[in-house]
Amino acid sequence: MKDYYQILGVDRQASKDDIKKAFRKLASEFHPDKKTGNEAKFKEVSEAYAVLGDEKKRAEYDSFGRVGGGGHAGFGGFDWSQAGGMDGMEFDLGDIFENFGEMFGGGFGGRRSKRGHDISIDIELPFREAIFGTDRTVVLNKTNTCDTCQGSGAKPGSGTTTCTVCNGQGRVRESRRSMLGNFTTVRQCDACRGRGEVPKEKCKDCNGVGAKRSPAEIRIKVPAGIENGEVIRMAGQGEALPGGVPGDLYIKLHVAPDKHIRREGRNLYRILPVKLTDALLGSTTEIDTLDGKVTISVPAGSQEGDILRVKEKGVPYGNRRGDFEIRIKIDIPTKLSRQAKKLVEELREEGI
Repeated sequence: MKDYYQILGVDRQASKDDIKKAFRKLASEFHPDKKTGNEAKFKEVSEAYAVLGDEKKRAEYDSFGRVGGGGHAGFGGFDWSQAGGMDGMEFDLGDIFENFGEMFGGGFGGRRSKRGHDISIDIELPFREAIFGTDRTVVLNKTNTCDTCQGSGAKPGSGTTTCTVCNGQGRVRESRRSMLGNFTTVRQCDACRGRGEVPKEKCKDCNGVGAKRSPAEIRIKVPAGIENGEVIRMAGQGEALPGGVPGDLYIKLHVAPDKHIRREGRNLYRILPVKLTDALLGSTTEIDTLDGKVTISVPAGSQEGDILRVKEKGVPYGNRRGDFEIRIKIDIPTKLSRQAKKLVEELREEGI
């Protein structure tokens, strides 16, 4: 006797939804129309689902190890005679694979909008533009909606008419016979590309397709404070698809480092080398920030690692900005002149 639970890879306490999900996965893998197809395996999982997917049959199988009290019980207890035999049996795959996507040469269930391909590009930004934001314009050679017919595929003024191949449904049904019986599949209509309408006269610019490959100028708004490696998504700016919706454009940003200034969260900082005498006695100096030169005072007695803070000169966020930090690094001389050495020795005698 076959173990239908084992065939579907579920335990005996599996819910109806779990059984259905398991069947969908295995049926997709083993369907004879696919490269990975295995007709014997497909028949086996279909047989298991026909029993376990029906509450009454499942209860009978759990109790007696078979379905059907009489007649010929083939395939390990599944009584095909109860279904009128294999010949002439028809599966409604539209119900079984509803919302399962494109499968076996066509989509099942309700009509689903198709999308064009997404596009990914990389852009390098100077450090300053990443902090304050900028606008960039790129030109991409991609499939775009035809400007002449606005995607309808029809010559301007001619209009469209109902597709005679699919009768305006946008999908066509196809049936094929196999050892399991008749299988009905549904796929997108090639004549109208799923739109249900065809042009009375084709647009000359796109030959009735509704889209064509051409250069497109796209303006990219880079927000202030963008970080290295971040990605901007622009919906609908990818490849156009006749009868569907365009894909998206993804822009990955690479921020070039600044020679002196670094970023740490919402703050910016730079290292300021300070002479030993300036650290001891204090000094005034000018430093470059992204907002221009700023005059700062180094207090007397400054220590290595001390931070001087300039408010609201850091990374913008909302209506505010972070701070700009000046991190002090004491510049200790490696060589001293005789006079300098003598003075330092005098300082040591003073206990400094």
